[in-house]
Amino acid sequence: MHHYSPTFIPPSRYDDPAAALAQVRHIYDGGIEHLRQAMQRFVAGEHLPGHVRACYPFVRIKTDTVSRLSSAKNTRLSYGFVAGPGRFEATLTRPDLFGEYYLEQLTLLLQNHGVELEIGISSQPIPVHFSFAESDHIEGGMSEERRQLMRDMFDLPDLTAMDDGIANGTYEPRSGEPQPLALFTASRVDYSLHRLRHYSGTLPEHFQNFVLFTNYQFYIDEFIRLGLVSMSDPDSEYTAFVEPGNVITRRKGLEPEAGDALGTAPPRPPQMPAYHLIRGDRSGITLVNIGVGPANAKTITDHIAVLRPHAWVMLGHCAGLRQTQQLGDYVLAHGYVREDHVLDEDLPLWVPIPALAEIQVALETAVSEITQTTGPELKRIMRTGTVASTDNRNWELLPDNRPQRRFSQSRAVALDMESATIAGNGFRFRVPYGTLLCVSDKPLHGDIKLPGMANHFYRQRVDQHLRIGIRAMELLRELGVDQLHSRKLRSFAEVAFQ
Repeated sequence: MHHYSPTFIPPSRYDDPAAALAQVRHIYDGGIEHLRQAMQRFVAGEHLPGHVRACYPFVRIKTDTVSRLSSAKNTRLSYGFVAGPGRFEATLTRPDLFGEYYLEQLTLLLQNHGVELEIGISSQPIPVHFSFAESDHIEGGMSEERRQLMRDMFDLPDLTAMDDGIANGTYEPRSGEPQPLALFTASRVDYSLHRLRHYSGTLPEHFQNFVLFTNYQFYIDEFIRLGLVSMSDPDSEYTAFVEPGNVITRRKGLEPEAGDALGTAPPRPPQMPAYHLIRGDRSGITLVNIGVGPANAKTITDHIAVLRPHAWVMLGHCAGLRQTQQLGDYVLAHGYVREDHVLDEDLPLWVPIPALAEIQVALETAVSEITQTTGPELKRIMRTGTVASTDNRNWELLPDNRPQRRFSQSRAVALDMESATIAGNGFRFRVPYGTLLCVSDKPLHGDIKLPGMANHFYRQRVDQHLRIGIRAMELLRELGVDQLHSRKLRSFAEVAFQ
């Protein structure tokens, strides 16, 4: 079938990253506009002149040397350069959302290699679903017959173009194909942006670079309280607080922005609601209630990873496995036993998930500051050790106590359902990760969760635990990106993009 496409734009070369990014915007915006106009004509019943297609822009770099130019500014960075000679390429999407990120990556490539960037139109079609605006509800006005015809006239998402082979280290370019520049293809990014909107109830634009995960609603309640208190302070470093439904509260003294009034609380909560304490340059804090279980933990981190955050940390509750632990004690994970199973096909069990010094120090410092304890007293309320994560919440009911034996052999001090998944996906997607848990029961020692005990425990610890997480993120922000994105997370055949 004949393709009905935008006017072809030949590839062009740039030694200025801002000009290169402008060309990316030009190609992408033209393609999206073409798809939207064609869809409007199709819904109106018009006959289109062919199969509608627009393709993502690409960036390409060719190098013929393994060395890179020395620059005092970026030699410490663990990203921004290609692994060796060859041709490297990535498809790009949503320059409105990723503009600053793309500009940094393109700037570093030019600084490190001194060769021109090539920008052009790739052969990867933009699925029509990913061209819809936030308020578009296209299919509702079409007949079933017209909806079926749409599948023939427009490109649909192609799952073969959005797998995680690059991130998993299993992708092998075919002969003559370029090597990847980024962990994710444009369509994989678009797919996750749409899933994020669905699961979190907020637009991807609101997500911040420092992300906390929890599975308890009262942590959310406290974050909402703290967020709104912050918005009532005209001197707060945070400029807005966003809740599900894109309900935006601006800091006192700031005028509402265009689109704020469109936010409405959803009639029922989304599956994994997200709340955003917004700061300039996206360096604020996002908190997501992931619910219970490793499947949720994998799902949401699979999608948040495309936003390239600077850190994510699990703040949850756990079963304490040692007699010496008390309810309300903290556990700082320095290793993980992975019995969550959801990542077994992506991240083999023989891959160790190391503790990251920068995250560990920030979490320990935050516990010390918020609890006002140091030295032996700090060690009394916070234990560093191995955390086991299981996909079986009722592991205690298994016969012969086999899990208990494995946990003992691993020297685990705590057990939960999500931490190893969040750490494992952080490792897989090169996102710095950490875990701080709070002991809520001790099943091996007869301390199981009972309503009275839980209420007392929750009242004592909820506010403190969340504030520790927030403080840790502030410390990581002060540390700086160049120290945070550890070389420990980069392979020896690594993509250039952070």
